[in-house]
Amino acid sequence: MGTISCVSHGHFSNFASFSKNSICSSSSSPPFFNNPIRIFKSFTFSSSMAASLHVSASSTVDEISEPVEAMASSGMVGENDLLIVGPGVLGRLVAEKWREENPGCQIYGQTVTTDHHDELMTMGINPFLKGNKTDQKFPYVIFCAPPSKTPDYPGDIRMAALSWNGEGSFLFTSSSAPFDCYDNGPCDEDTPTVPIGRSPRTDVLLKAEKVVLDFGGCVVRLAGLYISFSDLNYEEICIYVSWTCGCNQYCIHDGLNILYKLDRGAHFYWLQKGTVDSRPDHILNLIHYEDAASLSVTILKKKLRGRIFLGCDNHPLSRQEVMDLVEKSGKFSKKFEAFTGTSDPLGRKLNNTKTRQELGWEPKYPSFANFLGVSE
Repeated sequence: MGTISCVSHGHFSNFASFSKNSICSSSSSPPFFNNPIRIFKSFTFSSSMAASLHVSASSTVDEISEPVEAMASSGMVGENDLLIVGPGVLGRLVAEKWREENPGCQIYGQTVTTDHHDELMTMGINPFLKGNKTDQKFPYVIFCAPPSKTPDYPGDIRMAALSWNGEGSFLFTSSSAPFDCYDNGPCDEDTPTVPIGRSPRTDVLLKAEKVVLDFGGCVVRLAGLYISFSDLNYEEICIYVSWTCGCNQYCIHDGLNILYKLDRGAHFYWLQKGTVDSRPDHILNLIHYEDAASLSVTILKKKLRGRIFLGCDNHPLSRQEVMDLVEKSGKFSKKFEAFTGTSDPLGRKLNNTKTRQELGWEPKYPSFANFLGVSE
C-alpha cells in the first residue's frame, strides 16, 4: 500500500520516567491490561486465556501450524469466518474490528514466514503459511499484503481469490497511486488511472485490481497510512511483549523493539531523515490505520461485487504542512529541518465523498491535525 515506516526516537520521551527496575518483574502468570494496546484492545487477557494461547519457545513450526491446518481442512468454517492475507498492522486492526462485529467467528491469517505466528495466535488469529495446501474456502477474504513481498503480486491475489467461496466478500486493499493526476489537482473515485505500461509500480497494482474485479471482489484504494503509539502506556507494551516472547516478565529491550515496529507514517520517516530531497508543496493524502480498517470492514459487511472505493480523510496537505503540524503538536523531540527538492512530481487532492455516502462511513480521525490534537 505504499506505506513508509520508520522509527521516531522522539516518541520514547514519554517513557523516560520508567526504569528497568520499576517495570521489570517476573510473575507466575501474565498480568492484566488496564487499557489494552489499541491494536489488540479487543483482547483483555486472563490467566486461563493466556495459558490456552501461549506457545512455548520450544514449539516447532509444525506444532504451531498443525491445529490451524486441521481446522481449515475439516470443513468447519462459519458463515462469518474471515481470512486475512497479510495480517500486518492493517490486517490485525481489521481482525479486531471484525471480531467486534462478529463475536464467535474464526479469523485466519496467511503469512509468508512463521516469524509472527506466536503474536497472531495470542491475538486470536489462526496463522498458516502461504503455500500450505488446503481445500478450505472462506466466506470473507481480505488481501492486505504489500507487493514488495512477492515476485507475482497478481498471482498471489488470484490464489487468495480461489480461497473465497463467493458468499460474503473479497476485498483488496490497494493504493491511490494509480490515479492519473500529478498537478496537485482534485481526484476522486471516478478519476482515470495511469495507462498500463507507464510505470512498473502502477502496473502491478492495476493488474492486481483487475484480478480482484474479475473474481467479483472489491477494491479500496487507500491514501497514505499512518499510526502512532506514542500515547500508549509503556508498561502495557512490555506486558504484550512478555506474552509473545514467553519470558513472563516486562522487558525494556523488547518493548522498545516492538515500539520501533509500530510507529508508521511518512512524517516519521521525514523526522528521522531531518532533510529530505523532495519538494515541500507536493500534496499528499492520509488515512489513519484504524480508519482504513473500519472502512475495510464496512465494505466487507456490505457484500458488494466488483466495486472500487477510495479511502482518505478528505484533508489533503502539502508535505510542508504535514511537518508544520508535527512541529506544532510538540509531541516529537526530534526536529525536522527542510524539504529541499524542486523538480519532483506534484501530487493530488483526494476526495472520497462518494464512498462515504454510499457506505455510510466516516473516519474516526477526520484529519491529521485532529489526530495530533492541534488546529490547522
